[in-house]
Amino acid sequence: MPDISKRLEKAEKSLQKGKPEAALEEYLGILDEDPGNNSVRETAADLCLALGRSREAVTLLSSLLESEITASDSVKGVVTYKKLAKVSTPTPLQTFHYAQFVEKRDRKEALEAYEAALKGLEAQDKDKQALIAVQKIVDIAPTAANLQRAAEKFALVGDKQTSALYYVQLGHARDNETPGGGFEAYEKAYNLDRQNLQAALLYASYFYANNALAECIAVLTPAVADPRSTPELRDLLVRALIGCKQPSSAEPYAWQLFEQDPKRIDEIGSLIAAYLDEGLTGKAMALARSLEQHESKAGRLRDFISQMEELAKKRTPSLEFLEYLVELFNTANREQEYCATLSKLFQLYFAAGKYAKAGEALDRAAEVDPYEPGHGHKLGMLQGKIDPNLYSTIANRFQTSTGSAMEPAAGPSVALDVEPTILEDIILQAEIYLQYGMRSKAVDRLERVRRLFPGEESRNDKLRQLFLNAGMVPKAATAPAAAAAAPPEPIPATAAVAPVVHTESGIDDFTKVTDITRNIHRQASVKGVLFTAVNEIGRHFNASRCVAGLCTLGKPPSAALEYCAPGIAQSDVMAIVKLIAVMQQQAARGPAVITNPRESSQLDPMRDHVNALNIQSLLAVPLMDAGEQCGILVLEQCTPREWPPAALMVLKTIAEQLVLAVSNARMRSLMKTLAVTDEKSGLLKRSSYLDVLLSEVRRSLQQHTPQSVMLLHFGKASALSREIGEPQVEGMMQHVGQTICTHIRQNDVAVRYDLTTIALLLSDTNEKNALLVVDKMRKVLVSVRIPGTDRPPILSIGIAETALQPTFDPVDIVTEVINRAEAALEVARTDGGNKAQALAPRLEANAVG
Repeated sequence: MPDISKRLEKAEKSLQKGKPEAALEEYLGILDEDPGNNSVRETAADLCLALGRSREAVTLLSSLLESEITASDSVKGVVTYKKLAKVSTPTPLQTFHYAQFVEKRDRKEALEAYEAALKGLEAQDKDKQALIAVQKIVDIAPTAANLQRAAEKFALVGDKQTSALYYVQLGHARDNETPGGGFEAYEKAYNLDRQNLQAALLYASYFYANNALAECIAVLTPAVADPRSTPELRDLLVRALIGCKQPSSAEPYAWQLFEQDPKRIDEIGSLIAAYLDEGLTGKAMALARSLEQHESKAGRLRDFISQMEELAKKRTPSLEFLEYLVELFNTANREQEYCATLSKLFQLYFAAGKYAKAGEALDRAAEVDPYEPGHGHKLGMLQGKIDPNLYSTIANRFQTSTGSAMEPAAGPSVALDVEPTILEDIILQAEIYLQYGMRSKAVDRLERVRRLFPGEESRNDKLRQLFLNAGMVPKAATAPAAAAAAPPEPIPATAAVAPVVHTESGIDDFTKVTDITRNIHRQASVKGVLFTAVNEIGRHFNASRCVAGLCTLGKPPSAALEYCAPGIAQSDVMAIVKLIAVMQQQAARGPAVITNPRESSQLDPMRDHVNALNIQSLLAVPLMDAGEQCGILVLEQCTPREWPPAALMVLKTIAEQLVLAVSNARMRSLMKTLAVTDEKSGLLKRSSYLDVLLSEVRRSLQQHTPQSVMLLHFGKASALSREIGEPQVEGMMQHVGQTICTHIRQNDVAVRYDLTTIALLLSDTNEKNALLVVDKMRKVLVSVRIPGTDRPPILSIGIAETALQPTFDPVDIVTEVINRAEAALEVARTDGGNKAQALAPRLEANAVG
């Protein structure tokens, strides 16, 4: 070290005297004695460059660069490499390491360096380093050309697994450029590595899309046997096997998928349908019974019945299966499906010459609904072919029902009696509108009743009460005495009751709104709400596709689901995202209709997707929450289509209910997460009462909708506990809670207020409509008895409509309505019980103050 110090001093003095050559010799001498002194090597390299001694500079810089590469010193390494590049051509390996140094700071420069290094490494036959360079190039720029080069190079050196991975990526890239363009890449990936399950899935998907089902099955069969097999592989195999008319082979995979995910019940339904199409009735019934047993144990029997209903609508199964469906629908009290299935059963029995069985089917259908159009014609078909007693029994059903229906009045009321469900549907719609505070729509429904069924409110007490609740004056009963006295003329047993053609085109749509919204509100999760909505809406409107997405304007969707009609290709994820983004802009001010998407400039951002999906008509309805757009509902048609105003009105109504259902699902999910719900009764715990009420008040203030609080008191807790014991009181209240929870709207909230009191938070409900809820509660609770006795509990009810004044603080509003509801309950109790009392808010004093 003393010698090195002296040499350093001597070198510095030589530099001061202007003798760089002498200084360089000293530095080189130091390196001979201390080869690891990179500081001296850097100085010596700089002197060599200054003196034009390039060869020595290259040697010194190369040695210095290697040291910096070993130490991963990217800052000094970049400087050294650039000095070296000025006097010489760096080696491919040096260029490769330089690319690694600059990759994070300048990807473009790194890419050029990797390309240069790759060329040099290939020339030197350094395959290992060349492959690493190729991987780096793909990481920076995963273009189709780079991916193909990487795949080919790895295949060339025998690394089939890595080559297959790159071919899969290449297929994705080509699919993005041209739909279907990735087939060859997926084929190569699959042939290189049969263990690559993603390659197998994508390769088989192309066969399935092109109806090459045998090839698809050949690819998927070994793939699903792999322990790493995914549900997507098994799902595609199930669909391919069903398409190839091999339902028996598909059943094990389909059942396995269903057990893992109960939402795949549709696939089991498709499998049952496939068995029926192949004439394998025994297997279809065995699978249906297994599914019924499974769903019954899981508490999802309603979903199973809906699945069987859908199956029965789309096809006419065999006699044995129809008989099974008849008993299923009868047990579940699904009268409409029960009668429709009996009608199909009649046709098959008659065609098979089993006339007695056909007569029994007609008799059962007529027992439920003697007004069904076509019954008389069917009875005429059986004349002379069945036992006269059975024939007379069926005929008497028609005669009795028709005669009694015509007794009150003649003329227009006959149409009502032939088609009673039309009136019932309109009444139901009006009730729903009133319950949700939508008086204008309820009035519209009732005006239709007046047009279609003149004077009906004078004979129908329920309808007359609806008129009064809606603020309309019902007409007085004016039935002519002569008509009342005149006996009805008997209708011959063989005569068919002629069906009346109803010309109100909107009634079917509005009737369907009730079914759709009811099914939407049944769902327990946001995904379930969206799934049910797109399927119900898509099928009802015969749309090619139906998309529902939740997102704020200008942001990607947080959730989106798509329905596709049979034979219609599904959209890819990017197409759905772009569709939602574009149509949200178009529907920012209300529903948007585009009848010629291919020529519309509004759809330029998604032009490729419009052409690829063959979209020829679009309808978009915004989902609005508190005046803000929270999502979009889009219907696509692959054929030219005009959207009538009635369809827009129906969709807007459904959209309103969809937003409510999503909000309710989110709230229910949050409540379960926070564990604030009592599992046995289904009621919220008292600890959440104030929070939920405060949240509801704030929502009502934002949306300008009424809100009411109702307290249902089932007797004094201390007296009941002394009489029958607190456990029995608790059991009674759990039963009451379950009953109430199943009969309130999804956006209403039931809370366990105290031992014998339940609080209902009724959203979108004013005091007048709250009194209707009282009537409903009394009806549903009529069977409740105090345990060990035949006495019903004394039900006292206190009602308070929330005073929603924008100038009041929400906390003050909540405090006031709680106190007023308790005061109303106290008044009802002191009046002797079994009464309901509503107290209106008193705002005058505050106004004066």
